[in-house]
Amino acid sequence: MNAPARLEHTSSYYAASAHPSPERPSLQGAEQVDVCVIGAGYTGVSAALHLAERGYQVAVLEAARVGWGASGRNGGQIVNSYSRDMDVIERRHGRAAAEALGAMAFEGGRIIRERIAQYGIQCDLKTGNVFAAFTQKQLDELAAKKRLWERYGHTGLQLVGREGMRGIVASDQYAGALLDNWGGHIHPLNLVLGEAAALESLGGRIFEQSAVLKIHPGGRVRVETAGGEVSCRFLVVAGNAYLGELLPALAEKSLPCGTQVVTTERLPEALAKSLLPGDHCVEDCNFLLDYYRLTADNRLLYGGGTVYGARDPGEVERLIRPKMLKTFPQLADYKIEFGWTGNFSLTLSRLPQAGRIGDNVYYSQGCSGHGVTYTHLAGRLLAEAIHGDSRRFDQFAGLPHYPFPGGRALRVPMLSMGAWWYGLRDRLGL
Repeated sequence: MNAPARLEHTSSYYAASAHPSPERPSLQGAEQVDVCVIGAGYTGVSAALHLAERGYQVAVLEAARVGWGASGRNGGQIVNSYSRDMDVIERRHGRAAAEALGAMAFEGGRIIRERIAQYGIQCDLKTGNVFAAFTQKQLDELAAKKRLWERYGHTGLQLVGREGMRGIVASDQYAGALLDNWGGHIHPLNLVLGEAAALESLGGRIFEQSAVLKIHPGGRVRVETAGGEVSCRFLVVAGNAYLGELLPALAEKSLPCGTQVVTTERLPEALAKSLLPGDHCVEDCNFLLDYYRLTADNRLLYGGGTVYGARDPGEVERLIRPKMLKTFPQLADYKIEFGWTGNFSLTLSRLPQAGRIGDNVYYSQGCSGHGVTYTHLAGRLLAEAIHGDSRRFDQFAGLPHYPFPGGRALRVPMLSMGAWWYGLRDRLGL
């Protein structure tokens, strides 16, 4: 029988500019550990690192390479809070839930910075992210967001009007913005590669090319791959949008969605600085939003174009370049050098899902577009719960985790219709 083909990183700017990383072995034979983690993205590596720091023996099983999924393909933006903010949480789930989740809303970004400082991770960290408003209505909503976040302790926010936008972005299409000085941006693949190296420095093991085929629950969970098996006291399931049908009960409550990203060729330094004078990352306020930033070597990275159902749209440049040129027509003569697509996991509530299956299988999924920060928070909460203090983890586990209506056959077309409607609202400025 032929060995399965190796899964390598997608042909992205991140993969082309990543720091050297070893090809880790696949699982062969039997292993016994305290905790097994499925998935070597941000959630899995973050949880494993927190656990290793507490003295647990940890093994991570990755179907491809470290950071192969969303953790190594995303826009690289450190965006605070959740895809649904605390006011929505309060309306839907009550004041106590909003207060509990609000107390953690800005922690993920702090964890990232702590990791970078503690382990000397080189991942092009820059400070500041911007929410850009096209209309006065959107700017008013940003003013309300500023008041809301300040109520939960955020002191690094600045509201900017149309006149102040020139110091942020060289585009005439915005009415104003909210600048979050606690946000920022990074090279996302280099971040997770650095965190994986930190885990291994503490004795944690990572097995690549080791897709999990079956989970056998019990007092000690057995996790089976093509080459071997891991026996563990606790299992953490952190496959997110790439988990597939391994656990159908989780698959029915989340939906893989695709997003597309491009990067230009290297720009002249003066031009790059003129596009984004403050070197912030930017996302707009539309429901189907676009986002962009400068890389460390003066390329413009631009993303957007959400596709429900994780379909590969092909021709990424054809989809994204017109959006980029609408924002920055001054880039018409510069070519796109990299274009790629990747999946993130969406939930019906747009809030992340965390919980347990039985007594010793833990999971976290469904970041719904806020994965860079939430996954790092989730890793800490998973480690706390496994170590015996589940109070904060249970605030997420206690939220309702809704299945998508219509089952597998209808959830993609229904969400696509919703996306079409919200896209129409974006275009009409409603």
